[in-house]
Amino acid sequence: MLKKKIQDLMTEPGCATNQAKSASERKKGCGKQLVPGAAAGGCAFDGAKIALQPITDVVHLVHGPIACEGNSWDTRNTGTTGPELYRRGFTTDLSNMDIINGGEKKLYKAIRRVIDKHHPPAVFVYQTCVSALIGDDIVAVCRAATERMGTPVIPVEAPGFVGSKNLGNRLAGEALIDYVIGTREPTDAGPTDINILGEYNVAGEMDLVRDLLARLGIRLRTAITGDARYNDVAAAHTARANMVVCSQALVTLARKMKERWGIPFFEGSFYGISDTSEALRAIAGMLVERGADAALLTRTETLIAEEEAKTWAAMEPYKARLAGKRVLLYTGGVKSWSVIHALQEMGMEVVGTSVRKSTEADKEKALDRLGGDEDKLVDAIAPKDMYQMFKDGRADIMLSGGRSQFVALKAKTPWLDINQERHHQYAGYDGMLELVRQIDLALSNPIWSQIRKPAPWEIEE
Repeated sequence: MLKKKIQDLMTEPGCATNQAKSASERKKGCGKQLVPGAAAGGCAFDGAKIALQPITDVVHLVHGPIACEGNSWDTRNTGTTGPELYRRGFTTDLSNMDIINGGEKKLYKAIRRVIDKHHPPAVFVYQTCVSALIGDDIVAVCRAATERMGTPVIPVEAPGFVGSKNLGNRLAGEALIDYVIGTREPTDAGPTDINILGEYNVAGEMDLVRDLLARLGIRLRTAITGDARYNDVAAAHTARANMVVCSQALVTLARKMKERWGIPFFEGSFYGISDTSEALRAIAGMLVERGADAALLTRTETLIAEEEAKTWAAMEPYKARLAGKRVLLYTGGVKSWSVIHALQEMGMEVVGTSVRKSTEADKEKALDRLGGDEDKLVDAIAPKDMYQMFKDGRADIMLSGGRSQFVALKAKTPWLDINQERHHQYAGYDGMLELVRQIDLALSNPIWSQIRKPAPWEIEE
């Protein structure tokens, strides 16, 4: 069944690439064959854990050796406005004897123990390479535990060896659509309820987005899964519209929610002033089409005008210093194109953007914002080439994740974290202002002029 599920995910009809194919070509799929080392950037288990752990009030139980939990726990800096249970690590800690004798009984006892001790609304059980290889049937154990204990126990079938982190994201979406979404009927569903898919509340930035929506009278039913509560995710099928932020991860979930409950979706971004405004317009337009008061459109334009004027005024002092600065954007997914626009709005030049984790639709958007210059789209840059790029002065700053920071720092080039480990909020209008402020701080830091000077012993008398 897992093999069939993975095959279906590889032939996703909702992605932009497959939509443009013929029926026969679509059946061939768009996934790449696994090669040794393909999961070096994160395995499927890691991807599933990252996608689901931001559900803050449930127990996330890893069925495998303790190292799997240790390597995956809290790897993304996701904030919460309430429950802290998701920050606790739970594992069955399979031993050598468990591998020999099987770990199903140990898993059942662990489920019973966490329910008795923490009383969560649900338990998510993650399969790992070891538990999958020894044949533990976590689906059957979770089903039995649910029936006997009365608490939903959700199996997440994403052992690390089946593929990359992105595949794990999508398998997490499958667990939600199969076992969670649609299992609760709320009594407060309204005409302006929306979901945001593929948003994980990194650094707590959903607070900025939630505030904008609340000012328009729009309720965020749930983000999947940033700062989410289990009961809200279970009632996500009552929303009137879905916004997909990271399409590579959860476009399948959006498409299945449309097919099953008729919820339309669009892909958008809250990074950058114009992208935030367009996202708000799209949300309002979609809700009005589905029966919301048409006055919502007027309120949206009023809010956009106010926020844009305020944000541009606040950014004006930075623009003179940042205009013309060259940026290497070495990230992926939605940020590969959405942050480009944010930087260009300040007059900065993007000399390259990594699209190694992006969909074909993401690549097309990035290419359009780079003026059609395909040379600026890169899958990966070898460290020595990246180092030479900085030494030659072809980029003034790099925006990336933590793993590539050392190349820039070795070349004495400013670097700013823009990925999941960061501690600053970059979403919405206020987030754009914060991004600009952090870039300015990085570029103007006096440390760079100091370390670029020759050492005293290198100066000739």
